[in-house]
Amino acid sequence: MGEAKRTQFDETSLERLLGLESSKIGYYAEVKQKIQELEAANIGLRIKTNELQAVFDAISDGVAIYDHHGTVQHRNHVCPRLFPQETLVGKSCRALFHPDVERQPSQCPVEQALAGETMQISFTATRGDGVTRYFDVTATPIDDPKVETRALLFIRDVTDKRLHELQLMQAEKMSSIGMLAAGVAHEINNPLTSVAGYAEALLRRFRSEPELTEDPRLTDFKKYLEVIIRESYRCKGIIDSLLTFSRKSDGSVGVVSINQILQEVLELVRHKSRFEKIEITEFLQQDLPPIRGDAAGLRQVFMNLTMNALQSIEGAGLVEIATSEQDGMITASICDDGCGISPVLLDQIWDPFFTTKEVGKGLGLGLAVTYNIIKKHGGEIQVESKEGKGSKFTVRLPSCQL
Repeated sequence: MGEAKRTQFDETSLERLLGLESSKIGYYAEVKQKIQELEAANIGLRIKTNELQAVFDAISDGVAIYDHHGTVQHRNHVCPRLFPQETLVGKSCRALFHPDVERQPSQCPVEQALAGETMQISFTATRGDGVTRYFDVTATPIDDPKVETRALLFIRDVTDKRLHELQLMQAEKMSSIGMLAAGVAHEINNPLTSVAGYAEALLRRFRSEPELTEDPRLTDFKKYLEVIIRESYRCKGIIDSLLTFSRKSDGSVGVVSINQILQEVLELVRHKSRFEKIEITEFLQQDLPPIRGDAAGLRQVFMNLTMNALQSIEGAGLVEIATSEQDGMITASICDDGCGISPVLLDQIWDPFFTTKEVGKGLGLGLAVTYNIIKKHGGEIQVESKEGKGSKFTVRLPSCQL
């Protein structure tokens, strides 16, 4: 029996033979294939969408997209933390950048971006609790030939950066003061040395020549000379304390005596307390163990706290400074009978740029800087205050056992 001959058919010939080209079976097969292609495209689209959404949400800045009308179209999860109401979907750029006017093309970053220009601005915003924060904004146009131009907005909270910049400026300022003080100290110390030296020479002469003390015209001279000598050396002590306080911190950590730092600070502020009739009392534990820390930073801490205490008192008053040690912790407290702090404001005093002082008399950085320095030393700071009665700031730092 002969071998069967096989006929080769390609796919097109087979479809023609079966009549699939014009039959409903062929039509449905084609539709099914298209559906499968669309499903595969949709899956790919969903994957890309999820990837873009993940990137969108992973950005640490606030990101918002404004449509061509200048209203919020999309926002990431950071925007509600920065501006919960102003960046709601459907809100106008007016809510965030120019609430008082309908349009502000020259200053509104969204309107600039919709006009095709990239714009960067910095602005401040005050939250409901009264704390002012600083923001940098970048607005970029999104060009799409199918739709009108939209705006992509990045909002970054730069309050901490601004705080660090101001701290650096303050450090540089203190460094400049230190250099100036060194020159002034040299110029002042020379005549002070001469004054004290000649006064001591005259006093020795009074002691070695008794007949001078018998002259009634010179009765008060010895007392006057003693005052001149004492006050000359007191001026020298103040200058030395100013030089020590103004010395720029290099961040080095060493063994520090809290009592000594407080004495240096008090040497600088006592003249202020006498002028304003404020009495300063000290209760310093004499056998206080030292701590490990940055001496310059801790001087700034206690200068800030002492000056705040003095400035809270109008007219006569009392400031008490005390130190003690218990369970390996050094405690330093500064208590005043000044105006006190309102309970409403008590939780805000550590925030950067928060201040109750008049404009031009403070940036609101003192307590924020103080808090950061204490935390870097592994310590803690607490405040107790009654409005109209006074305040008490307590600093606790771990002691160093030598």
